[in-house]
Amino acid sequence: MKKIEAIIKPFKLEDVKDALVEAGIEGMTVSEVKGYGRQQGHSELYRGAEYVVEFIPKIKIEIVVSSDEYLNKAIEAIKSAAKTGKIGDGKIFVSDISKTIRIRTDEEDEEAL
Repeated sequence: MKKIEAIIKPFKLEDVKDALVEAGIEGMTVSEVKGYGRQQGHSELYRGAEYVVEFIPKIKIEIVVSSDEYLNKAIEAIKSAAKTGKIGDGKIFVSDISKTIRIRTDEEDEEAL
């Protein structure tokens, strides 16, 4: 099992969700997060005063998949739907999951997904 964490631009969430559903990915967790990468924030004007926005609003999507087939489908769906070609498009992280348990039924691992 693998966990995919994707950090994307907020306005791309619906596109990414639709692409994942089309790829057969059934569940995800979505969080509003803030951060920065290479762009390291930016300056904005508010009522004539300039201020620095150090942390940029992003969306974090977390998905757990049972096989490499779904892993590859999910990564391709996220990449194609989230890409704008501009700085700040985001990142995808993949990690191993050693155990999954569905609390309601006590199902474990692939059955719990």
